[in-house]
Amino acid sequence: MIEVVAELSRGPVFLAGEALECVVTVTNPLPPREALAWASAQIHCQFHASESRVALPPPDSSQPDVQPDSQTVFLPHRGERGQCILSTPPKILFCDLRLDPGESKSYSYSEVLPIEGPPSFRGQSVKYVYKLTIGCQRVNSPITLLRVPLRVLVLTGLQDVRFPQDEAVAPSSPFLEEDEGGKKDSWLAELAGERLMAATSCRSLHLYNISDGRGKVGTFGIFKSVYRLGEDVVGTLNLGEGTVACLQFSVSLQTEERVQPEYQRRRGAGGVPSVSHVTHARHQESCLHTTRTSFSLPIPLSSTPGFCTAIVSLKWRLHFEFVTSREPGLVLLPPVEQPEPTTWTGPEQVPVDTFIMIIWLHFGIIWSHR
Repeated sequence: MIEVVAELSRGPVFLAGEALECVVTVTNPLPPREALAWASAQIHCQFHASESRVALPPPDSSQPDVQPDSQTVFLPHRGERGQCILSTPPKILFCDLRLDPGESKSYSYSEVLPIEGPPSFRGQSVKYVYKLTIGCQRVNSPITLLRVPLRVLVLTGLQDVRFPQDEAVAPSSPFLEEDEGGKKDSWLAELAGERLMAATSCRSLHLYNISDGRGKVGTFGIFKSVYRLGEDVVGTLNLGEGTVACLQFSVSLQTEERVQPEYQRRRGAGGVPSVSHVTHARHQESCLHTTRTSFSLPIPLSSTPGFCTAIVSLKWRLHFEFVTSREPGLVLLPPVEQPEPTTWTGPEQVPVDTFIMIIWLHFGIIWSHR
């Protein structure tokens, strides 16, 4: 029996263009002596689409997706659902390794994550899943695969950035050793942080009038439209200046996943709508006779920033629902002054209307150098 352990030195979350570093330890815990023919490692992105939502062209049948156990060809996506749309060149970790009982050996693997790929995403229509796959084969035995899931974040604009070729990328100490990959990772993380800070720190009040067919309901204010994962979306509502009474409102932080027109499956062919929405946070409030109010919706760190590929696009939005009264000047409060104690009961029924308002948002990624 052979044990293979893969340890990511900086965790499973990476920025596209950053170098992944992994230590692979091979151990023979029990007798007898074991002989391993080889071991290789490779990063790949697996794409899977919902057949009821996405109409994809037929795959190329000339390249089989399943590898027979008797072959020694290393295919990291063997047995996986979907298509392998992106992969790095495979790297050999060792060949002809022999381990005595209780002996173990460690090998280092390093690879730069492709910057042109999509981000990690698990939606209702499509999924983009990154994995580091380590293949190992014992002598006269089938290949065994170890898959390590990864999360890859993509920051728009870094695809066109070139790493400086001069040696003085940043102040360095002659007493500290730092390889070229470490310098590039540090420089890339700092650049990503600077761009995110510049985009998300700008604050200016954006005002939106809220109206229905009978008049003005109020004003919605938001201080910025570009956010980082982990921040709170804070908004204010001014209902005191409206001519239409608002009884209740709700606001949801949502993502909209939309299949591109050329890949949409027709409704008549048994398909479902090509647009799906997921609610990440929601606030609801009864607001009759409320002049001003506010809300705060947290952006989950586990969510995916907006992106666009040839097959699908993902956008973020605020989805408002307002319930307004059809009666002008509606008042549901008891009289302030009463000559004698009485029992006041509000109306049992109030004729209302409901309408929706959408505000689109933009999200960067939160990134800190580890």
